[in-house]
Amino acid sequence: MKDRIILSEKEQQRGRVLGWLVARRVTAEEAQRALGVSQRQLYRMKRSFLDAGPAALAHGNRGRPSPARLADGMRTEIVRLARTEAYRGYNHTHLAEALAEDQGIAVSRHALGRVLREAGMRSPRRRRPNRHRARRERVRQRGLLVQVDASDHDWLEGRGPRLTLVGAIDDATSELLAAHFTTHESSIAYLQLLRDSVRAHGAPAAWYSDRHGCFVRNDKEPWTLAEQFAGHREPTQLARALEQLGVQRILAHSPQAKGRIERCWGTLQDRLVKALRHAGAATIDEANVVMAGHILRHNARFSVAAADPLDAHQRLSQRRDLDGICSMHYVRTVTNDNTVRLNERLVQIPPGPRRRSYARCRVELQERIDAELVVVHQGVIIARQPRQSDVPVRARKRQRGRELLADPAPVRARSEPVADVALPSDAFVPLMSEHPWRRDLMQRRKDKNKGPQRSSAE
Repeated sequence: MKDRIILSEKEQQRGRVLGWLVARRVTAEEAQRALGVSQRQLYRMKRSFLDAGPAALAHGNRGRPSPARLADGMRTEIVRLARTEAYRGYNHTHLAEALAEDQGIAVSRHALGRVLREAGMRSPRRRRPNRHRARRERVRQRGLLVQVDASDHDWLEGRGPRLTLVGAIDDATSELLAAHFTTHESSIAYLQLLRDSVRAHGAPAAWYSDRHGCFVRNDKEPWTLAEQFAGHREPTQLARALEQLGVQRILAHSPQAKGRIERCWGTLQDRLVKALRHAGAATIDEANVVMAGHILRHNARFSVAAADPLDAHQRLSQRRDLDGICSMHYVRTVTNDNTVRLNERLVQIPPGPRRRSYARCRVELQERIDAELVVVHQGVIIARQPRQSDVPVRARKRQRGRELLADPAPVRARSEPVADVALPSDAFVPLMSEHPWRRDLMQRRKDKNKGPQRSSAE
């Protein structure tokens, strides 16, 4: 066994070629091309082969421990510490940092991982390999696919509140169809985006978005009684609007799937921020004014021509109420005084034909994007309440209370400081039943229940 030499397939191939070279079955040029080495390296290999035979083909460090190998004592100590309660549940990266900080054992994450894997200890947090992704070509026509998303960023650079930009981009041309700033990502923001894009360009064939709660219902939410009877979940407000417009809803499984709009956010976070800074925008209204002008410059610079010049957008007829479709819809029952309620807002329904009353009727209450409330009964608008309508007094009081809780007014300083009065720890606090007022009341009740006492003679 000591004279046995184990060679790899590559080393065996080198041995055959060197043997043919020694036996003069091939020339030096042919052996050089077969082995892929230089002429000097070929002669060096030939001399070693003649001196030591096939053993010269094996690597000189084979069977020797690596000089960078961790000492056996350190390997044992690492395994012992990893099995203690103090480091239970640490992943390999965290454990390497903790050992260097607590024990003074400086070892890389990769070396520590090899030591622990040899001891049968895997990291509790395994790293998943990157998923395979394929490039998706653009659609051929403008309007076949629109990608939508929102970007939360410090667009005003501290001059105003933190805003969220909601936008839609065409997949075929990379054209920014519509975009506006809002306080946060919400259904109202996406409904406004849908209304603006459809009004300007028409209804697209499909919307491509992520799985935000505005687009798809969360399966963990309990089903309502109406959903249980119907056997399916009610769509979200945005999904309902897309269905009414005939727009297909496509949900992405990763941010990379809608990479065009993600790259568009990178461009806007670089260029639009400068435009907002140059214009001195400090409010959401000023930012939207700048955004409206920046869309034209962005499309002129970054949009491309579609492969097919035909436009797939569908124009809506004049009879379609786009504002009504792109609004929040609620089902309400009209009360006996012919009113419907949305939170603290009341909508008074006027009498119908021939002084008809709508009490106990099921109606659809629409909250428009401009905060106007519209009541629809069997497809006919029967009442409106504009945004400027008076809010009930109770709602104003609640709003004032919320403002006070959110931003309490500073308390004016008193002219003379008031000393803090602390009750002694052994202070007597009477029970509610032993309070003098309460005790007198209870005694009067007892006397009343007893009634007058009769004598024994009677």
